[in-house]
Amino acid sequence: MIVVAGESLIDLVPQGTGALAALTPALGGGPYNTAVALGRLGSPTAFCSRVSYDAFGEALLDRLRETGVDVSAVQRGAEPTTLAVASVGPDGSAAYSFYVEGTADRLFTAPAALPPGTRAVSFGTCSLVLEPGASAYEELMRTASAQGLFTALDPNIRPGLIPDADAYRARFESWLPSVSLLKLSEEDARWLGGTPREWLAAGPSAVVITRGGDGLTAFTRDGAEHAVPGEKVDVVDTIGAGDTVNAALLHGLAEHGALSPAGLADLDAEGWTRLLRFAARAAAVTCSRAGAEPPYASELAGV
Repeated sequence: MIVVAGESLIDLVPQGTGALAALTPALGGGPYNTAVALGRLGSPTAFCSRVSYDAFGEALLDRLRETGVDVSAVQRGAEPTTLAVASVGPDGSAAYSFYVEGTADRLFTAPAALPPGTRAVSFGTCSLVLEPGASAYEELMRTASAQGLFTALDPNIRPGLIPDADAYRARFESWLPSVSLLKLSEEDARWLGGTPREWLAAGPSAVVITRGGDGLTAFTRDGAEHAVPGEKVDVVDTIGAGDTVNAALLHGLAEHGALSPAGLADLDAEGWTRLLRFAARAAAVTCSRAGAEPPYASELAGV
């Protein structure tokens, strides 16, 4: 079981151009997209979050159930669902503004236990910024790591949600001893101001940097670098691409018996190349269609 811990929300995606373009609601949130992608790939997955009782919340849970994701660890609340208004650039890249005050996912509390059979826990995005939930997710991360579970972190920086950048950077560094796999984009890395080698020295067994259409690079503690190019595709938008990479990495590691801190450290060059190519292909499929629509396992057969 791979547990994905973090927020779910509704992306309001513009249909057309201009400030007053009609907005279409789409199910989203970085951790939520990762859980859906894992379910579509066939990995046993559970979602650990707090979700509203409103209509958006019900729709979010319905999709998880349809994808085969276990929602028994989801907490519920009467507060509204978080909203993210997306803007899509000419190259398909997405930016967001958020409506988060008084929403359900902010009131997440750390569970007493994770679902039976949990092998890995994935964290990231808004849930590690917005209090009081951020502290609860942080507590869960440290507890999972102390129990010897594989932990994955994608900070997926949203600067508009971070009131004190220096405080966040310090907090990010404090998480690293509890992280097995750190995945982040080039943009995230620049904003954080560190380097893969500095982050590796603080705890993770590997750091994966995504470079959009230019591909992915993995850095490991033994000093090695493993890179693959991006898959060429006609980009509709990039919504959910990074979340798909998260899922593909976790799924691929599980498939090859490397979903443990020791297994990740032992992955050889061939294994890394195969894993990164799989993630690049999965992300390309997501980018080829509108919204966060990650691929099913059948779409990646033979990769």
